[in-house]
Amino acid sequence: MRLHQIAHCRTGDKGNISNISVIAYDSSDFAILANFLTPDHVKQCLTGIANGAVERYELPQLGALNFVLHNALGGGVTRSLALDAHGKCLASAMLAIEMPGR
Repeated sequence: MRLHQIAHCRTGDKGNISNISVIAYDSSDFAILANFLTPDHVKQCLTGIANGAVERYELPQLGALNFVLHNALGGGVTRSLALDAHGKCLASAMLAIEMPGR
């Protein structure tokens, strides 16, 4: 099962920092997200993208996790040589993470 089957993402970027929120479609899946999507696991899954610290903030009332990825945009949108370095593109990478089955 991939993450996109139980959650969706919202993203943003500022400078060289990307902000990714993972929101469960069903609040009963929040515990699965919280147990599986640790900062270390997200950093490992986004190797080559999340080049700095990964911080996680929990919003259980919303069924959401918010990840702050430092040094993740190749110097920032206006400085990067990547064709599309915006944080929005990272939602697709996050949603492709393989999750344990229910």
